[in-house]
Amino acid sequence: MNPVKVGLLGLGTVGGGTATVLKDNADEIARRAGRGIVLDMAAALDLERAVELGLGDVRLTTDAWEVVKDPDIEIVVELIGGYSPARELVLQAIDNGKHVVTANKALIALHGNEIFQRAQERGVMVAFEAAVAGGIPIIKAVREGLAANKIQWVAGIINGTANYILTEMRDKGRPFDEVLAEAQALGYAEADPTFDIEGVDAAHKLTILASIAFGIPLQFDKVNTEGITGITTEDVAYAGELGYRIKHLGVARRTDGGIEMRVHPTLIPERRLIANVDGVMNAVLVQGDAVGPTLYYGAGAGALPTASAVVADIVDVTRTLTSDPENRVPHLAFQPDALADTRILPMAETQTGFYLRMRAKDQPGVLAEITRILGDRQISIEAFVQKEPAAGEAEVDIILLTQVVREGAMNEAIAAIERLDVVSGQVTRIRVETLN
Repeated sequence: MNPVKVGLLGLGTVGGGTATVLKDNADEIARRAGRGIVLDMAAALDLERAVELGLGDVRLTTDAWEVVKDPDIEIVVELIGGYSPARELVLQAIDNGKHVVTANKALIALHGNEIFQRAQERGVMVAFEAAVAGGIPIIKAVREGLAANKIQWVAGIINGTANYILTEMRDKGRPFDEVLAEAQALGYAEADPTFDIEGVDAAHKLTILASIAFGIPLQFDKVNTEGITGITTEDVAYAGELGYRIKHLGVARRTDGGIEMRVHPTLIPERRLIANVDGVMNAVLVQGDAVGPTLYYGAGAGALPTASAVVADIVDVTRTLTSDPENRVPHLAFQPDALADTRILPMAETQTGFYLRMRAKDQPGVLAEITRILGDRQISIEAFVQKEPAAGEAEVDIILLTQVVREGAMNEAIAAIERLDVVSGQVTRIRVETLN
C-alpha cells in the first residue's frame, strides 16, 4: 500500500517538532497506522528552517496555497496559527477533498462550526487534538474514552504561562510583573502576552472542551474571561494561609439552568491534585456520572509534546482513510444533528464561593457592617481573617471566604461594601472552587 503523503503548513516550533517526529519515528508510526506516512511537502516563510531540520527529500515552498492545492497531498497539517489565512487555507483544503490536522485552538474556537460543517459535506476529517493542552490527549479522552458518560463538569489548568507565573509568585513571593518578564525571557510567554495573561488562550481551549463535553456548538463569545493581572503576592500568601492555592482555571459545568463557561483565577483547596500542578504543566479534571473524576496531566506546550498530539491525529486520519465517513468519530463527539442548543448561563447566574480582600479602618464595628451587608443577601461566611495593622497605619486587611452564592448577589454585596466610609479602595474578589 502506498504511503500517505502529508503536506505541512508552517515549520515553526510545532511544525518543526512534527517534521522531526514523523522522520525519527517513521517505522513505529507505520506499524501503528498500518501504512507509511511521509512528509512530502512543506511551506514556510524561511526555507533555511527546512535545512536545519534535515528535510532534504521534502518538497519546499514559501506559498502555503501550493500545498493545499497539490493533488498528491492527502492530509494537510495546518500549524501556522491565527485566524487568517489559516481559516481560508483549511477551508480550501477541505474543498479540495483533503483531510486536515490542526493545532490551532483560536481557529477551531471561532470558526470550528463552519469548518466542521464543510468537512462533513465533503466527507473529510478535521482533527485537532493538539489544540487543547498540547501533548495531553484530552480531546480523545473526553470524546471517545468517556463516551458512556454524561459529563457533569470540566475544570482545567490549560495555559502554562499563567500557571508558571502563579507558581513563581507563590513559591518565591515574586511580583507579577517580574515573573512575567522572566517568562518572556525563557520563551514561556510571547512578546505580547495578552492572550496568555488575560485568559483568551484558555478561553479558546475551554470553548472546545465544553463543546465535546456537553454536545453544544462552539461558542467562544459566551465564555466569561478574566486574566491574572490583578493577582497580587498578598492574595497568593493569604490563600495559602487559608489552605488554598490560586490557579488560573477554565471551568465548564452543566447545571439545571444551563451551562457555565468561564475562565478566571480560582482558589482551589491545596489538597486537590490539580492544585499541585505547577510551572508550565497543564491538567484537566473531568467529572463523569459513571466514571467519577478523572485527571489528565502533562506538558501543555512545546515542540515535541504538541507534535506528539499532531502526529497522533495524522495516524488516526490515516487509519480511517478508507472508512465510510458516516461511521467516523464525530468532530465534536456528538452526531452533528444531535448538538443541543443548550442555554449558556450569564456570569451573574453562576454560583461559586468567593475570596474577598478589602482594606478597612482598624476600628470597632467595621466587620459587623460588612457581615450585615453579606447577611442581607443571604451570603454565608465560611472563614475570615483580620490582619494586624502595620506600625503607624490606621487600616488593616480583612479577608473573607464565603460559601457558594450566586454571582449577581455577590456583585451587589461588593458594590455596597465599597460604598462604606470605613472601606478604602476596591474589594478584591477571587472565585473559589472545591472541585468536589
